[in-house]
Amino acid sequence: MQDKLQLIQEIKDTVSSRADLQKELSDVEIKDLITQAVFEKSRHRYLSLDQRQELINLVFNAMRRLGVLQPLLEDDSITEIMVNGPDYVFIEENGKITETGITVESCEKLEDMIQSIVARVNRSVNEASPLVDARLQDGSRVGVILPPVALNGPVLSIRKFPDKPLTLEQLIQAGSLTQEAGELLSSMVKARCNIFICGGTGSGKTTFLNALANYIPADERIVTIEDSAELQIRSLKNVVRTETRNANTEGRGQITIRDLIRMSLRLRPDRIIVGEVRGPEALDMLQAMNTGHEGSLSTGHGNSPRDMLRRLETMVLMGAVLPLEAIRQQIASALDVIIHLGRLRDKSRRVLEIAEVVGCKKGDICLNPLFTFREEGETPEGRIEGRLVRTDSSLHNTYKFKMAGIPVC
Repeated sequence: MQDKLQLIQEIKDTVSSRADLQKELSDVEIKDLITQAVFEKSRHRYLSLDQRQELINLVFNAMRRLGVLQPLLEDDSITEIMVNGPDYVFIEENGKITETGITVESCEKLEDMIQSIVARVNRSVNEASPLVDARLQDGSRVGVILPPVALNGPVLSIRKFPDKPLTLEQLIQAGSLTQEAGELLSSMVKARCNIFICGGTGSGKTTFLNALANYIPADERIVTIEDSAELQIRSLKNVVRTETRNANTEGRGQITIRDLIRMSLRLRPDRIIVGEVRGPEALDMLQAMNTGHEGSLSTGHGNSPRDMLRRLETMVLMGAVLPLEAIRQQIASALDVIIHLGRLRDKSRRVLEIAEVVGCKKGDICLNPLFTFREEGETPEGRIEGRLVRTDSSLHNTYKFKMAGIPVC
């Protein structure tokens, strides 16, 4: 193993010495230099064809990609990569977390890998600012914590997304929701209902938002606003994608979600999609929904539709001193439906509730549950059997459906 590491380093040094420092070499040019260096090494020591190809890939991954983590990134069955310092690399596969046995050479190598990731999206992370959200070129979400905040070495988390975003039909086939619920939600998107998706971490909020966005009519203009760009809305052409920016080393140049929401109103959007609301930007999002941008979508962390409403109230209060009753009126008039997603104990992602927001009564926001998840049993393998069941309540607010000429499901 030590001989292989030394050989890889020698090849890297050879390539670096031959690289033209006056220009940025493409991946193809770098790979050509690596291939040449590997074949030169093979003249002095026996290397089989497979060994040569392995060396070329290892050196290329180390110089231009994520080194030992690159094969994990290329494995479509892996949904999350978690690096807790150089000695512990875990993956999530089919909802289960396992240790890989892979180790990074050192803390310094891991930090170099992290710096390479964040530099590509014009972000920085260091001891003075040890936390950062970023993304890879394929849209994978990256979270980083550096020492001294991280006590066991640099921490890196990569949440991967499929090359082709899942559709609502695929989610129905996977059992995440029923055909009836899917038809209602797609109709709500077409009827320009304001939809909010809530759930815990890893419950599939972004995936579900992507699936719903496919039902936005093609002649509409969309502005997406995110901390780190993850949404993959490929069914529409007139899409403006925006992303926040952290402050520079002098504390200047920060652009927040709140800034982007305000700016988006000047771009003539038909709908605004906010990837996730976490703070005072909730007020700006609600105001946008209330001022002609119907059909907007957003997500947030909440354990139930009722809990999400309380969290939205708290978020608004973080940025404005308003009477609680006024905030609740604003939320009730802005949102039409809340979708609650969750991960069950068998690690499956399901829609647990779809609730209509039907206004305020006696100072409290009223919800009308349309669908709720009913557990029906468990298989010998531990998979939960259950389905989303329609309640006895019918849809109260049908005005938007009538205006859009869409029959109420």
